[in-house]
Amino acid sequence: MKRSTDRILTTHTGSLPRTTKVIELLLAERQNRGARKAELNAAVGDAIAHVVQKQIESGIDVINDGEQGRTDYTVHVLDRLAGFDGESTPPLGTGDPEFPELAQLLAHFASPFQYRPSCTGEVTWKDWGAAQADIDLSKEVMRGANATELFMTAPSPGQIARYLKNKHYETEEAYVYALADTMKREYEAIVDAGFILQLDCPDLAMLRHTVHLDKSLSDFRKIIAVNVAALNRAVADIPADRMRMHVCWGSTMAPHHTDVPLMDIIDIVLSAKPMAVSFPAANARHEHEWKIWREVKLPAGKVIVIAGVDCGFGTFAGRVQVDTKIVWLKLQSLSEGARLASAQLWAKAA
Repeated sequence: MKRSTDRILTTHTGSLPRTTKVIELLLAERQNRGARKAELNAAVGDAIAHVVQKQIESGIDVINDGEQGRTDYTVHVLDRLAGFDGESTPPLGTGDPEFPELAQLLAHFASPFQYRPSCTGEVTWKDWGAAQADIDLSKEVMRGANATELFMTAPSPGQIARYLKNKHYETEEAYVYALADTMKREYEAIVDAGFILQLDCPDLAMLRHTVHLDKSLSDFRKIIAVNVAALNRAVADIPADRMRMHVCWGSTMAPHHTDVPLMDIIDIVLSAKPMAVSFPAANARHEHEWKIWREVKLPAGKVIVIAGVDCGFGTFAGRVQVDTKIVWLKLQSLSEGARLASAQLWAKAA
């Protein structure tokens, strides 16, 4: 993994706005699976090429495929994994019931891809070929891209368990470990393809205010400690310097008044194996938390990924979060800020 040794490198969190064509074909695929698969693959390839070029033009150093072929960053695993069935559970963090007006407002921005069934059987691969094809397509389209490094995202076991509730395994711990043992194959395949693996771990912060507010902080810490242990087992055979992880409190427009403070979980987060950790420090109510690094010492070999952005720009297909043109302006601004900061920092170092 490249480090900011002579200037501040830039990256982002993963999702980028999907093209209208891709969203249209993702919807068609959901309604009649396989009918327009070849057309969808071609559209995704074109979309990846487009976002790769836009990232480079924006000055981003460490780039990805923008998650163009996925409906979102977590539940797309349903197309590949067996063991899930039943009715969809409602999305978390919508403001309801404490903020019903906010919930009503956010309903207008909901993604059409919100099916979140429960785990009702053993978690296994039912279509490994789909996962491998996703990796292969991104690798092929991004081959030769004028970027410092390439990354690819995958949800952590704890994050999958956050969205797809357990109704099969005897304990939550057994469920998370089953997910870890299954997802291990995808994690290793991403690294084998030459990508930096980004593990999306919003569960480590978001489980607090979306699921476990009724528990003590001590009990919550035990839950996320299990999630990190399961993650570490899944990536045991991957070098730490080929991985980074993303931890956040969510991109939803919400009050964030019950978010867990970073200081309360940082020791558990830093116990995860990936070398690099990305924190969206400009999230509402977390702008001040850079100060924890005055007290918290990074373990040997750990780095914080900078400069990046808060969460994704296209987390869910079909849900407009940020105007597409504004996305590229934001990334350009990020790159320009990194250049200005680098000029000052390295001048002082000299």
